[in-house]
Amino acid sequence: MKLILSRKGFDSSAGGVPSPIFPDGRMIALPIPDGNSIIRYRDIAHDGTSLGDLVGQLTRGKVAPNDRAHLDPDLIPDMLPRAPGWRPIFGQVGQAQGHLRNQEVGPGDLFLFFGLFRRIEPHQGAWRWAPDSRPRHVVWGWLQVAAVLTVDDARSGDYEWAAYHPHFQRDGGPNNVVYLASRRLPLDGLFDEPCEALPGAGVFPRFSPDRQLTAPRATNTSVWRLPAWCYPQGGRRPLTYHANPQRWRKRTDHTELTAAARGQEFVLDGDEYPDALPWAGDLIRHRDR
Repeated sequence: MKLILSRKGFDSSAGGVPSPIFPDGRMIALPIPDGNSIIRYRDIAHDGTSLGDLVGQLTRGKVAPNDRAHLDPDLIPDMLPRAPGWRPIFGQVGQAQGHLRNQEVGPGDLFLFFGLFRRIEPHQGAWRWAPDSRPRHVVWGWLQVAAVLTVDDARSGDYEWAAYHPHFQRDGGPNNVVYLASRRLPLDGLFDEPCEALPGAGVFPRFSPDRQLTAPRATNTSVWRLPAWCYPQGGRRPLTYHANPQRWRKRTDHTELTAAARGQEFVLDGDEYPDALPWAGDLIRHRDR
């Protein structure tokens, strides 16, 4: 099993701002703009309302409700009207997909999606960034891989329900790939107590410090506080894109990492880090806290 930390959603370059954390702790990862998509922000629902107005307010009009959105990964059933057979799906292309392929990411492996988030507050009938809040990297969703298909293969197969997806609006080829979610994520044997299978994909509906990657007092969002078991030692290969030992610092009860500013997909080998899946599984089974 491989664990992939996958950077997705708005940030300072794609979208120009973080994704929001609401005053009650709810959060939503905003999909980045994509002029080739057939999905518009106004079409995407969140908690029964359109994302269009929220995106327009937080970007001060730089991203408008009628702009097109790259809804990927697509994990929440009620964000759009769905065709029969829909299931959560994630696409990747180009250099990032080449990295996943080189790392042999495939069925059974687990993506944890993270992004840049900041708290918002109501102001004069709209939303604005809370002045006393700072951006931070937060894990916001997951997807366990059931199958990996090129878009060309999916187009010729029984995947008509996926035709809306942004990667189906791109040219085909061997490096335009979609990852289909498992129906269920089995966690038996990982914990002392019995644990029922969980959804194979989903989102964390609320912010929790347990899922924050950025160290609590860090001024740089890319300075992460990770579990102690993440520290690469004894010949274990580190998280991909993080081979430089100067990025890593071993603390008494945790590991500190200066995360790479570039790169979307950071892969960890679960055979070399056996604590990885129990850690991720614990986050997912306590997803409502």
